[in-house]
Amino acid sequence: MKDGGLFSRAGGKGGVKRPLADRMRPRNFDEFVGQEKAVGKDSVLRKAIEQGELQSVIFWGPPGTGKTTLAHIISGLTGSRFVAFSAVTSGVKEIREVVAAAEMNMSMNGRKTILFVDEIHRFNKAQQDAFLPHVEKGTIILIGATTENPSFEVNSALLSRSRVVMLTKLTEADIKKALERALGDKEHGLGGIEIELSDEALKHLTVQADGDARVALNALELSLAAVAPDQEGVRRIDLATIEGAMQKKALLYDRAGEEHYNIISALHKSLRGSDPDAALYWLARMLEAGEDPLYVARRLVRFASEDIGNADPRALMVAVAAKDAIAFIGMPEGDTALAQAVIYLATAPKSNAVYLAYGRAKEDVNSQATPPVPLHIRNAPTRLMAEQGFGKGYKYPHDDAEGLAEQAYLPEEMKKKKYYEPTERGYEAKIKSRLDRWRKILALRKGKQK
Repeated sequence: MKDGGLFSRAGGKGGVKRPLADRMRPRNFDEFVGQEKAVGKDSVLRKAIEQGELQSVIFWGPPGTGKTTLAHIISGLTGSRFVAFSAVTSGVKEIREVVAAAEMNMSMNGRKTILFVDEIHRFNKAQQDAFLPHVEKGTIILIGATTENPSFEVNSALLSRSRVVMLTKLTEADIKKALERALGDKEHGLGGIEIELSDEALKHLTVQADGDARVALNALELSLAAVAPDQEGVRRIDLATIEGAMQKKALLYDRAGEEHYNIISALHKSLRGSDPDAALYWLARMLEAGEDPLYVARRLVRFASEDIGNADPRALMVAVAAKDAIAFIGMPEGDTALAQAVIYLATAPKSNAVYLAYGRAKEDVNSQATPPVPLHIRNAPTRLMAEQGFGKGYKYPHDDAEGLAEQAYLPEEMKKKKYYEPTERGYEAKIKSRLDRWRKILALRKGKQK
């Protein structure tokens, strides 16, 4: 290595017209990187695949994490007929044609058909229902791919007949491994070209790829096209070249390392300290360095409950709305939604009473015996339950002028427990006043009954 770069003079033959990312698609599990939990050597799914025990599956995960590749690998390992099917361009008519061909193949040579449906979440309910009888009979093995939560986008009947496997963003180490493979592969990759990739360029490439191997390989290929061989025949790719290909400036930020945790801590503490300017600065540091905006949104939602709570109940609504806005319009347009939420949270009254209250309740649940629910606050939908005393003696609060009923809602041995202690800040002061008033009314009624 002439300048200390990670890769130096990785040789091979170039000139293949297909994109590098397509050429380097893994053909077996040995070439596949990442997703150890889902398809690692000891995973249930991988063992089932290697033993030929196929079942319908839905791969759920971000772009570039291997959903389509896994479908091809499964098909190859099991010797199944592979049919790719796009939810964008296909409909029920095409489903019937695929099923007819699958039935013919099964009857003629006993060969199973894998139907791979990309972007399965784009099918409507009727289209998804068209798969059901054929999946049920085993005529087709359905492999769906989606970037959306299947719980919301795939109907329950199809979900119940399929196994959902969640794929996660590739780590920087995974991206690095995919790049190494591409640079060293003489048959399909860049192994026939003498390349030197600097450490800084590699680092920026693995970070800015944001867990998407396809993005990293495309950027590498574009960078390679932008540099000519030097007098020694070496194509040298530096940080500036990679920045140009990624269209992003390199910032000092490691999403998996100490700087990541330092900056999210700075953001959280700036919000807690009610400093909107500092909070905005740390937000910008994260977003401009390529942090996942949904990660930031999740932290804001947590902050809204943990550090503001009922001092301003709208804080949680604002944080969740920012998360939804990011999911709806994406980046970079969504950055102002996060900025709006950050300013709101920083300037809202603060209280950790909700956080403390749940902590106390959780501690009791985990450290003490759990007594049964008192009979009088149980429902009695059957005669037997009513005969057993379920619901007996329950007082309906709406029948009272104050909307209060003198009855216990906790088990007898826990009746004196108080978990939530509201502060005098923001809207929580009103909650405290209301609770104090209710308790006085109930105490007064109890005194009169004596």
